Amino acid sequence: MLDAAIIRLWARRALYVALCLAVLFFSLLPLDMTPARMAGPDLIVALTFAWAIRRPDVVPAPLVALMLLLADFVLQRPPGLWAALTVVMTESLKARDRHSRETAFALEWVSVSVALIVMSLAYQIVLLLLIIPTANGALLLTQTVLTILVYPAVVAVSHVVFGLRRARPGEGDRTLLG
Repeated sequence: MLDAAIIRLWARRALYVALCLAVLFFSLLPLDMTPARMAGPDLIVALTFAWAIRRPDVVPAPLVALMLLLADFVLQRPPGLWAALTVVMTESLKARDRHSRETAFALEWVSVSVALIVMSLAYQIVLLLLIIPTANGALLLTQTVLTILVYPAVVAVSHVVFGLRRARPGEGDRTLLG
């Protein structure tokens, strides 16, 4: 018989996948037919970072890679680049957070902001080095700034609506069936 913790873990993983798919679905809806002057926040990355810091066992690297690779294909970004950067930064945030479980939210927000800025710079540099046509740099800048600004709201919704709280020491470090 399955343990309640395993069921809860897989239910949270399924919820993470469902939320990522919902974000992708709503980002594809043709609400405005004019070209965007401002990019919206990357809610999938904000959600991934928030959940990875609070419950590292819920968002393992293969699941993050799968969801972000799907987002790359659907949103017509260079396949794998943004996904790889997100996986690297997610694992970096998990490792940093394991050493300091009781960090203040302001410090967490700063570390997520730095991770997003580093990701955006690396993304732009790789695209320029590979001579891949890119959109206006201002779109990436606005997306990064809006993702940083929306991060506290994503954390609040994850905490209030989905009950995702920070793992106690030793609780989120184990990996149950994957």
